[in-house]
Amino acid sequence: MQIARSLMVWCRRVVPPLLLAGLVSCGGGTSQIESFSPRQIIPIGDETTGLLADGRRYGINGLNAAGVFDCGQLPIWSQELAANFGFPTDFCSGGVVGVTRAAAGAKVADLDAQISAQIAATGITAKDLFVVMVGLNDIIELYETYPGDRSCDTGVQNPAGGTLMGDIDARGNQAAVQISRILAAGGRAIVSTVHDLGYTPYALAKEALAPGQRTLLSCLTFRFNARVRVDIRPLDGRYWGLVLADDDTLAMVKSPSSFGIVNWTDAACAVAPPDCYTDKLVAGADAFNYLWADDRHFGPVLHSRLASDAILRARNNPF
Repeated sequence: MQIARSLMVWCRRVVPPLLLAGLVSCGGGTSQIESFSPRQIIPIGDETTGLLADGRRYGINGLNAAGVFDCGQLPIWSQELAANFGFPTDFCSGGVVGVTRAAAGAKVADLDAQISAQIAATGITAKDLFVVMVGLNDIIELYETYPGDRSCDTGVQNPAGGTLMGDIDARGNQAAVQISRILAAGGRAIVSTVHDLGYTPYALAKEALAPGQRTLLSCLTFRFNARVRVDIRPLDGRYWGLVLADDDTLAMVKSPSSFGIVNWTDAACAVAPPDCYTDKLVAGADAFNYLWADDRHFGPVLHSRLASDAILRARNNPF
């Protein structure tokens, strides 16, 4: 009885609630029979999950005691996840146990090439853990350029094509299809939702120009994330685990002091990433008291929270 109860608690955390009723079982087991030990950790997606080739990130870069950039300081969430398994990141410390396929500015359409490159290089096995975060650049692109109906409603089911809702849903589905491709090839994945863009400094600036923009950006984030979560196949915790960056964003905005945050509305960086270092922050900011690095990328506090969530999934899902 206790095992069954534990299983249902795990299911509610990993699987979207609306899908629980349709599952005969969740995750194929109650716990890992033996600890998961990946042979590689492969970040794919955009700059929220991958370092640049020189070790810098689209966030706040750390300096050592001599004032020199140190890519090991203020790690991003995928980097911290890899370190928890004892792996260096290939763009920091010369790690050779994985490879970063994620790229700055990448969109959902780029996942296909990233996954194909990994298949061509080493193939995919059940010991390959992909770390996935993508959608930030898709949401902003559609928000800024969509010429037609720009309405968004979280409650509308199956919106028609040729609408902003329809297009954002299509991109979420496309992301899920590519993640499902990894799973079909035998790989494992930790997938993060996109952080809620309605709370970013970017959204606040748009809201100042036209009321309703924060709500719209939150809605688009919700729809994209919902489509990813529902459309990944198989819907099975033996193959992938979910990290909720959007929920973590909301928690930090609702109770910033609980996370040591004093400012969740402004960017900490005085210069644009990836050229932002701890000595190039606005007055009053440090690496840990601002939620946002720039107008759309989050800083070390949310990276650390996502890393903790990702480590929990990777260690406890029955991979």
